[in-house]
Amino acid sequence: MSNDNIYLSPEHELLRDQVARFLAREVEPHAEKWEEAGFTPRDVLRKMGGAGLLGLMYGAEHGGAEADALTNLVFAEALSQSTFGGFIITVLVHTDMASPHLHHAGSAAQQARYMPGVIRGETITAVGITEPGAGSDVAGLRTTARREGDEWVLNGTKLFITNGVHGDLYFIAARTGEGRHAISMFIVEKGTPGFSVGRSLKKTGWLSSDTAELVFENCRIPAANLLGEEGKGFHAVMKNFQTERIALAAMAVGHATQALKMTLTQVRDRRAFGATLWDKQTIRQRLAMLDAKTRAARAYMYHCAWLVTQGRDVVQDVSMLKALTGELVNEVVSTCQQFHGGMGYMRETAIERLWRDARILAIGGGATEVMLDEAAKRY
Repeated sequence: MSNDNIYLSPEHELLRDQVARFLAREVEPHAEKWEEAGFTPRDVLRKMGGAGLLGLMYGAEHGGAEADALTNLVFAEALSQSTFGGFIITVLVHTDMASPHLHHAGSAAQQARYMPGVIRGETITAVGITEPGAGSDVAGLRTTARREGDEWVLNGTKLFITNGVHGDLYFIAARTGEGRHAISMFIVEKGTPGFSVGRSLKKTGWLSSDTAELVFENCRIPAANLLGEEGKGFHAVMKNFQTERIALAAMAVGHATQALKMTLTQVRDRRAFGATLWDKQTIRQRLAMLDAKTRAARAYMYHCAWLVTQGRDVVQDVSMLKALTGELVNEVVSTCQQFHGGMGYMRETAIERLWRDARILAIGGGATEVMLDEAAKRY
């Protein structure tokens, strides 16, 4: 499988190599234990921060690298070569889904207070949008924030929150007025009275990520913890969805690429009916087609990131990219698992883990059906 990519520079390849070395040294040999524990140890994230990998797009004054969207995509795709989706999403929620809210809307004081720790991996972030009755329909959320003097009082419940159990800093969407879009974003620190983890959720995949229900019961936070302008939270969430969905596409492409690599090795080694599986024409052809689809999706993904660097409106393209890659990764890993035979169903194999981890990529961050409808609205 070719790695040729017209969008990449030698500096991008250096970043890719740095991430690959980190995965080989700090992640792949250890992450089975993290799957059993249900979360990625925070010292691993601090090591990533120390290596300069958690603040690529953020300001140099806080320790960031001030890189562009293409560089950020290189990082996300390189990270997604790990075979542990729970580790990957732990990092990507921090870098591409939660902390960007602080980067885009935070005041100078808020950024000075929190961003250095975020970039160093000492302050791990989560974002609270999804609720029991509101997922892709962000405008339907019911958590409320009521202003009382110099405080905001939050009440409500968030669900399926990655980094929710062991996070340090939470960016919470809450309703601050009437109307579907009267939503604001707030900063809530771990340990704030009235804020608790209701339960740690058990998932099919992404086992090495912690996922929580968050509960707010008359949770009082300073008025200064409003993130951005009051009533502008809906637009902030919609804007950041583009970054989030490109990151999830990178995760899907990474899973597909890894599944194809390990399956090529498998079918060349595995013998059945007097020959290797690679000798079976139909297997060779199916793998070649899946590789072609993966390469096409990867090229589209990099084009979307390039469009971001050009300041273009990418909502339609990114919505289609998210739908495409979320479905494709499930097609690829399911087929690759099939070609592993019975071993592909064993928990000890990476292909079985990829199969479980891939399923959420057609649901989380915008379900396929929602993404296609968003794309169709823009024709």
